[in-house]
Amino acid sequence: MFAVLHLADFPLQALLRTRADLDRQPVALLGDARREAPVIACNPLARSAGVELGLTGPQALARCAGLTLCLSVPTAEADAQAALLSVAFSLSPTVEATSPGVVTLDVSGHRADERESRLCGAMPRLVALGLQATVGLAATPLLAQYAARLAEPFLAVENHRTFLAPLPLATADPPAAVWPILTGWGLRTLGDLTDLSKADIAQRLGPAGLALWERAAGQTNRPLHPVVPAHSFSASYETEHEFETIEPILFVLRRFVDRLALDLANAALAAAALTLTLTCTDETTPSRRIRLPEPSTSADIFFRTLYTWLESLRTDNAIKRLHLEIEPVRALVRQQGLFENTLVDAHGFADTLARATAIVGSGRVGTPFLEDSHRPDAFTLAAPADTLSPIEPTAPFWLRGLSLRRFRPPLPAHVALTGASPSSVWTNELHAVVAVAHGPYRISGDWWERAREWERDEWDVELVDGGVYRLVHETPAKAWYVEGEYD
Repeated sequence: MFAVLHLADFPLQALLRTRADLDRQPVALLGDARREAPVIACNPLARSAGVELGLTGPQALARCAGLTLCLSVPTAEADAQAALLSVAFSLSPTVEATSPGVVTLDVSGHRADERESRLCGAMPRLVALGLQATVGLAATPLLAQYAARLAEPFLAVENHRTFLAPLPLATADPPAAVWPILTGWGLRTLGDLTDLSKADIAQRLGPAGLALWERAAGQTNRPLHPVVPAHSFSASYETEHEFETIEPILFVLRRFVDRLALDLANAALAAAALTLTLTCTDETTPSRRIRLPEPSTSADIFFRTLYTWLESLRTDNAIKRLHLEIEPVRALVRQQGLFENTLVDAHGFADTLARATAIVGSGRVGTPFLEDSHRPDAFTLAAPADTLSPIEPTAPFWLRGLSLRRFRPPLPAHVALTGASPSSVWTNELHAVVAVAHGPYRISGDWWERAREWERDEWDVELVDGGVYRLVHETPAKAWYVEGEYD
């Protein structure tokens, strides 16, 4: 048994699935860019307004003033065909790319009572990918293709003679040289043709007539020419209408990730990293490779990751081309340890970090580690670990002296000096006279690197109004701060 998935008006469907701005608008597709080019496809809104196939662009616009005329987009058709093949491979390992918008499947491996439910179950997946398909099921690829053209949305051929007899003669694609002869004989349906003797047709019309009679009778059978599933996972889109805002880019990327996630699932693989490359009208190519926290097959995770980067991206010119590539790896399957502390949602954690980085800037988000330096608060940021190591027990630390409650950030201050010692302090929150001052306690470091060199004087002061504070004088910057208050 064979099944055919058929996309009617394939070039138009391929275009509309990548153009959110054409939703709920009358749209017609022209054969080429010439003024007299004919309309080769139109959506229901355009047909209801009187647009017909074969009209020229000006004629179609005369019937529907709000009509949008478009040309086919090869990259959109390539991705739509890839999406159709992805769904087909989820149904059968033997798939033929019969023609643009048509794929044929060998479904002999399915149980007879499951074929219809499985084929109809593929329709929602196609709708999610932005495609409307019909399905035909029959004993031969040709009969299945005839059924798919007539299905609404599923049609199974049980008795091929009864099914074929009322179909128009054009269903069998008669050659142009034979068509006038057949119509001159008064033949209108496939049944009219097959009522005539096969030998008589062959004698009068030759090999072309014989092949036509066999197609009309459903006697044509052929082996499939299977295609191999994709080993690379990528998608591209280029349009004559440049992207000037993020919304249409996200709309196309959503189509990409939905299809590529299905490809990965069919191949039992997962994505390790995503690489998105944009081409601007000035031929610059901003690109970003994003490594996922752990391998995934989730389209939602792919989309959220790309969206986070695009939110912070700024380009000087409009974008005309998108290219998304996924690096596949074997899906991660392992048993968690009973006492292992891993992230509950590694992808959600990474997305949160990426959003925080977009707000505060690169290099300002991570896990802090103290530097090997005497400089107060000297630390570096490292990427957070996926697994949290157990907390090691430490020896008790006994406090000595007063505790310093530090201000973060320290308070900028104006300090008056009597000789070399502070005598009064002004800040936005504090204005007092110094009663007792101890210092300075000078520390410095990194003198061998001029860009990192630092030096500071620290004073411990008691104010007349009460309170003990630490004052800091940054020597290179010549700035004073109140660093904290002693308990």
